[in-house]
Amino acid sequence: MADDTTPHHAGSGGTGADSVPPPGGSGPAGGPWTGATGRLSGLGVSQGRAAGPVLRMAGPPALPAPRAVTDPDAEAATVSGALESVAADLNRRAKAAGGEAAEILEALAMIAEDPMLLEEAERLAREGSDAPHALDAAFTGHREALAALGGYLAERAADLDDLRHRAVAFALGLPMPGLPDPGHPYVLAAADLSPADTAGLGPDVLALVTERGGPTSHTAILARGRGLPAVVACDGIMAVGEGTVIGVDGGTGEIAVGLTTPEAAEVNEADRARRARLAASEGPGLTSDGHPVKLLHNIGSAADLRSEELRAEGVGLFRTEFLFLDRKQAPSFEEQVAAYAEVFRRVEHVIVRTLDAGTDKPLPFLGLPEEDNPALGVRGLRVDRLLPDVLDTQLDAIAAAARETGTRPEVMAPMVTTVAEAGAFARRARAKGITRVGVMVEVPAAALRASRLLQEVDFLSIGTNDLAQYTFAADRQHSSLADLLDPCQPALLELIAMCARAGREAGKPVGVCGEAAGDPLLAPLLVGLGVTSLSMAPVCVPLVREALASLTFEQCRERALAALE
Repeated sequence: MADDTTPHHAGSGGTGADSVPPPGGSGPAGGPWTGATGRLSGLGVSQGRAAGPVLRMAGPPALPAPRAVTDPDAEAATVSGALESVAADLNRRAKAAGGEAAEILEALAMIAEDPMLLEEAERLAREGSDAPHALDAAFTGHREALAALGGYLAERAADLDDLRHRAVAFALGLPMPGLPDPGHPYVLAAADLSPADTAGLGPDVLALVTERGGPTSHTAILARGRGLPAVVACDGIMAVGEGTVIGVDGGTGEIAVGLTTPEAAEVNEADRARRARLAASEGPGLTSDGHPVKLLHNIGSAADLRSEELRAEGVGLFRTEFLFLDRKQAPSFEEQVAAYAEVFRRVEHVIVRTLDAGTDKPLPFLGLPEEDNPALGVRGLRVDRLLPDVLDTQLDAIAAAARETGTRPEVMAPMVTTVAEAGAFARRARAKGITRVGVMVEVPAAALRASRLLQEVDFLSIGTNDLAQYTFAADRQHSSLADLLDPCQPALLELIAMCARAGREAGKPVGVCGEAAGDPLLAPLLVGLGVTSLSMAPVCVPLVREALASLTFEQCRERALAALE
């Protein structure tokens, strides 16, 4: 069985005997990659299989040698125009994309509009740098500052690279970096993909393979949201010759190099049949012997609730911070009421997470001081220690939206660490008229005290992404530490089992809303541990429903016990 250092999880590129193939097999027509002349492996982050010729992303614009500047004001104007153009392009893409992609692109546009970035680049231009080099230097300084902070902000540093490439291209009079457009289906390979590129993927892209990245990167999240097979942290993919036909398994992380055209067609036809079968999937989550498991959605706003997705059993994670992302000032009470009410009218069962932000997920209007280690600093519920009015306004707005719609939403707080925090939050929410209150379990301290937490609140929701990060002291964005972040690690499963056992003893529900909940390989393990609900990206619901329906509850328990051992 998997040990604490080498987990054999198929969804993470594992190939050991204990790996479980994803529903539908792992190659052409459910069999092996029979015609492959070579193999690569990475981290499978979005289920599905596809095959086609591989094309690589074009590299960033080359920065020419510095040139003599005769008109510093003109260079400063070019700098300003470049940043304005990048922000406008991202906002245009956001409007076209909608949903979670729009929210990510709007956040990137805010970075391009950062007055400190503009001020620094204009200063360099007026001091004699040409516009491309002034932009390059300003972005480099910002990138180094963010990278030094680690965690979530280090991931934002990688986003700055893409913004830098776009701004420099504008200043050089070149087209902004973009995706290949060969006029036929292809597999996209890249060292890494920016959120802007991932959000702009057209129908010709069959699958994504990147050399860097992790399971919670924007590339992974957006690929899952689109149902696009994706593999990240795949060493060697950039050395594969352009036009080579490859097969991509987004479940196992396996890449087959050198397939024939008929083999590629067979792979794609098998996956089309799989998608058609999943599209017809509906009904509640049940094991084959009828054990119920609620299958819920993760959303950022009402825009994520398309009509075909409302067949799930509710919303298990309403990420309210997306309402705040593109704001230089906090949304008003009235705006919040309207946004929450729009979701409550469309879905009967909703669990709202209060603002999950802080210095690791910076929101300008909060005005929080910089920290040396933001992942271990003021984030989630801890923001309330400095800015209690933010939470009070949000709880009042949720309660008002509930009254307006005649619904009874549940509310939970992120990054709860102690029983005292849980109790104080529960009393505060109930005083506002919110009847069902829960907390997120994202740090080991909360998992270890799960029984006591449930004496204060009505339910627990486990965020496996952060819980893994804090349990193993491994940055979520660090691709070389992916084995430590594998949800099949026994230490993480022990903490989940501890929470589930506490819920069973208290007669209260315990769900999972991290990325593991939407993995059809992991969902049966979580159910076997005693988890009562799974909340995931809407596109993942049919996969998980099918995986649970293929097993009895006892078989789920057996798998969970084997993984724990």
